[in-house]
Amino acid sequence: MNAVDASEHYESVATEPAPSLLAIVLDVNPHAWALLEDQLPFSKALANLLVFINAHLAFNYTNEVAVVASHSQRAAWLYPTHSQQQKTSTNRQDADGDIEMNGQEAHNIHSSRTSTQNNMYRPFRVVEEQVLENVRELLASTDASDVSATSTMLAGALTLALSHINRRTMTWTETHGNSSVDTANAATGSSSAAAVSGGNVSLGLQSRILIVSVSSSTDSAHQYIPIMNSIFACQRLHIPIDVCKLSGDAVFLQQASDATRGVYMSLTEPRGLLQYLMMAFLPDQRSRKHLVLPSRVDVDFRAACFCHRRVVNIGFVCSICLSIFCEPPENGDCLTCGTHLEIGDYGARPAVLGKKKKKKKARLNGSSATATPTPTATPG
Repeated sequence: MNAVDASEHYESVATEPAPSLLAIVLDVNPHAWALLEDQLPFSKALANLLVFINAHLAFNYTNEVAVVASHSQRAAWLYPTHSQQQKTSTNRQDADGDIEMNGQEAHNIHSSRTSTQNNMYRPFRVVEEQVLENVRELLASTDASDVSATSTMLAGALTLALSHINRRTMTWTETHGNSSVDTANAATGSSSAAAVSGGNVSLGLQSRILIVSVSSSTDSAHQYIPIMNSIFACQRLHIPIDVCKLSGDAVFLQQASDATRGVYMSLTEPRGLLQYLMMAFLPDQRSRKHLVLPSRVDVDFRAACFCHRRVVNIGFVCSICLSIFCEPPENGDCLTCGTHLEIGDYGARPAVLGKKKKKKKARLNGSSATATPTPTATPG
């Protein structure tokens, strides 16, 4: 209590919530989006995704976002990139190498674009410009072989997202450290864990991954090992993987969401993408503790074999490295660790043995071996 004005003052710790990093893996497979054109065009889906990103950034001014494109043959960054900034800062040149002079038409276009950008929140504008420009360049560089492909580089996109999350986490830790947590521990003692989990102090950068998929996961069976390695890394780092499935089956994505305690939703109406994103995937880890999340019971736990990369129901497992094979490997040697496996006579037809006849008991003098007892009279 203050002796001057008789008022009570309390030492306040950091009450500002920690920032949330949302890494979005966007499936940009042209073949899959062409099949979904009647229900949800790619341009409209991209516009809905940008609204969702703006809502995430509007929750907290320290929130961050990263967007990775999972294309047919490669994984590319959509945001953040520095190519857009370099292009806007570099003057355009004509065929002779001279700097292009802006005419009246270009001046009018630039003025209208500038007036529109001035009315937009700067983080929203930067994300929108870079994502749209990089998507345009990515689709422009797509050839006929990429269009015919039915799978995407999901493993590479997950690896890029995990690398960015790790880099941002290390940077945030070096900048802020654990001073706020140490201060809370010194003030409240051992019971500070409950206060920390309640949001009174900052625990660090919280990250999560959202996969917007339209391709079939069984076509990505050749990426089974790197995909599962990424899933296990997210599980160890407590990074939930949310899956928004627009079309196609999702064998591995169901396992990713179940293992990392994320949200999995297979949309029956792709036209309502924005509503699904806002209602199911916008809350972060702190908000999800107070919400009833959609759960999935029928998870497909099938795996892909290491020999032919096919999804199998029944297979052979190496007892040393736990590699899965759809059929016995050649010479009984594991293709991963080289251990010789004793498979035995698997596949050989069992020998059919004749049914043995039961032996009859021997009879003495044509009668049974044991005589039937004769009843005796009861004494008077």
